Amino acid sequence: MSASVSARRVAATVLAAGAVVSAVALPASAHDNDRHRQPRVEISAVQADSPGRDTRTNRSLNAEWVELTNNNRRAVNLDGWTLRDEDGHRYRFDDVRLAGRATVRIHTGIGRDTRTDLYQDRRNYVWDNRSDTATLRDDRGRTVDTETWGRGWGHHRR
Repeated sequence: MSASVSARRVAATVLAAGAVVSAVALPASAHDNDRHRQPRVEISAVQADSPGRDTRTNRSLNAEWVELTNNNRRAVNLDGWTLRDEDGHRYRFDDVRLAGRATVRIHTGIGRDTRTDLYQDRRNYVWDNRSDTATLRDDRGRTVDTETWGRGWGHHRR
């Protein structure tokens, strides 16, 4: 067998092995990127237990909140989106645009909406101090993000 034929066979074997490794590695790395990619809008923080005693004053109600963060550079129109607890209390976003890389805090009590703070205008607490799940859904009813505390505290699902 000549040296050039042997060299070609070795080169062909190396190229074939490289193609197989690339084909196997590509889907795995693409899958990893999808799994670790942050959602466009996410529930970024929750304060379910307002500090101090639960007195049902407006100040205490507004110290109970959920924060949403837009991880994208572009603004997102939240019109028709909902934020819901396990008991079915629902807040519907009406004519709200969340700027790119911005955060908005949704308070339980009564107040005047701004770019950074929205108010559910409720006179009772929504979020259970011990355990609950906040679910954010888009205007088509698709779950965008959830945040659970209590059972497995701080568990974040998408």
